[in-house]
Parts: sequence; structure tokens; C-alpha cells
Amino acid sequence: MNIDRLFSVFKTAGRGLAIQRENIAIASENIANANTTRTDQGGPYRLKVRVFSASSGSSAPFNDVLSGQAMKLNTTNDKQFSVPDVLIKNGENAGSGDMAPNSKIVSENKFRYEYDPDNPDADENGMVKYPDINMVKEMTNIVSANRMYEANLSVIQAEKQIIKQSMNI
Repeated sequence: MNIDRLFSVFKTAGRGLAIQRENIAIASENIANANTTRTDQGGPYRLKVRVFSASSGSSAPFNDVLSGQAMKLNTTNDKQFSVPDVLIKNGENAGSGDMAPNSKIVSENKFRYEYDPDNPDADENGMVKYPDINMVKEMTNIVSANRMYEANLSVIQAEKQIIKQSMNI
């Protein structure tokens, strides 16, 4: 068995932990700056969101990569099926591309205006430009990311238990 297969669950769950940690940080930053009207970059704080895209490391369709991940089985009878030899190249899997999505954090130019002529950041009409941050949505994002973080931790614990029990066999 390839050692990479053994630890791929840890790699995947670890990636999930890192992404959820970042999601919590993004939502927390958005909440903390919901009323920030002036930043070092000029103007009000800009809402930050995570945008996902397809993985750049994989140009093959999902089925091709999935088929390439299959291991060849040893058969004792000609009537038994195994993975076709064309999918196995030099004893290795044909499709080992990374199927995980890429993501990046972008700032959105969404603002709301409130009438407050006494605010030093008010324009000539007394309107103040605030970031358009939906507090309920941001709190929901934190709760959701926290649950996903816990789920990834559970996956790691379960995999550790499976490996531990398999060593006792």
C-alpha cells in the first residue's frame, strides 16, 4: 500500500481545518470592522469573502482522475475483474491530480450609506459610507465554520482509531 494513501485522510482533513480557521478569521474581521469608515487604504473597510475556483493542478475530468486512483487487484481466477491495465502505469496510479478547489480571499466594494452629518467622514450631504456587512450572515458563517472544523477533527480522530486498530490485527 502506498504510504500517501494511508495519510491522505490526514492531509485532506488538515486542509479542511486550515480553511475553516481562515473562514472564522475572515468573518471575525468583517464583524469587527462593520462600522469602520476610514482605513489606511482610504475609504471604509471592504467586506472580505472567500471565492472558490477549480483546481489549477488538475485538467483531467473527475472520472479520469477517479479511475486512475483505483488499485489493481490480484486475481486468482480469470472470471474475476480487476482494474484495466491501461489505468495502471508502471505500477502507479494514472491520475494522482489534486482535485481540491482553490480559493482566495477578495474584498468586495459593497457599501451602505447612513445620514450622520456630525460624523467626520460624512460627505457634503451628511451621508457616511459604511461597509455593507450583514452581521447575521457573518455570525452564521462563524458557526458553520466552527461545525466544519469540529467535523474535520472528528475525521482525524476516527482515522487515528482505524489505524490504531489495524495495527492490532
